[in-house]
Amino acid sequence: MSNESIRIFLAADSTVQNYDVSEKNQGGWGEFLQTFLNKDVKVVNHAIGGRSSKTFIEEGRLLGILKEIEAGDYLFIQMGHNDSTISKPERYTEPFKSYKQYLKMYVEGARNNQALPVLITPPARLHVEDGKFINDFPDYCAAMKEVAAEERVTLIDLMERSLSLLDTIGYQESLTLFMASVNETDYTHFTKKGAYHMARLVAEGIKESNLHIPGKVKS
Repeated sequence: MSNESIRIFLAADSTVQNYDVSEKNQGGWGEFLQTFLNKDVKVVNHAIGGRSSKTFIEEGRLLGILKEIEAGDYLFIQMGHNDSTISKPERYTEPFKSYKQYLKMYVEGARNNQALPVLITPPARLHVEDGKFINDFPDYCAAMKEVAAEERVTLIDLMERSLSLLDTIGYQESLTLFMASVNETDYTHFTKKGAYHMARLVAEGIKESNLHIPGKVKS
């Protein structure tokens, strides 16, 4: 890696991945993170849909990152959406057991390469009960925070940041951030607009953390 550049590797799911140019509606926040960073920072997006912390490793995707990542790089890890799918045992992890164990494998892998791991809680879905936006993954968020504390890893709480955003803008505007505004069924995945706003929240998390990543957060 050049001494003049910083690379941020993303290990995550469909809410983060890049989408083909033919996909005009759906987006992942990894597509837009570069927008909020200086040119000396390069985002390398390995996020892919349908993966949990477990299957991302089992398929060799983490290993692929670790073969490329170097000292001074960052590994951003956002997992949880697919880990919670108990109906798909190949994806499922127990939040306070196997999920934590897998997360620590990402942390250890990054550190073994003198890279810096960063944990990111999963973003909110468009789920409202009694007029309140709901965290659909409370145990996974709590477990990730435990890992961050145990391993002394920087954590960006995207769940809380995204819930706060949805509360602020209200349901009708929040709907435009999700694919349900396009297909009336998908309350998990983001429109391009929604992905942009999630990237902005991540960038704000970077700015407010102790991470030495040059960037300029804009609305």
